[in-house]
Amino acid sequence: MIALVDVNNFYVSCERLFNLKLSNKPIIVLSNNDGCVISRSNEAKLLGIKMGAPLFKVINIIKLSNITVLSS
Repeated sequence: MIALVDVNNFYVSCERLFNLKLSNKPIIVLSNNDGCVISRSNEAKLLGIKMGAPLFKVINIIKLSNITVLSS
């Protein structure tokens, strides 16, 4: 048997499961080399953070909006 599971905002959802202080805050998770966005919370989406966006292109939004940045 093979199962395929799709979870919305997977990395963000996992982080919020173990750290309740992250609830309802804008969060992004970066790739292994912290080069691009691989997961983002709904709050971060509303602020204009795009999936796959390079960190250098969204750094100003991150600083201005106090977005929590995590590394995978």
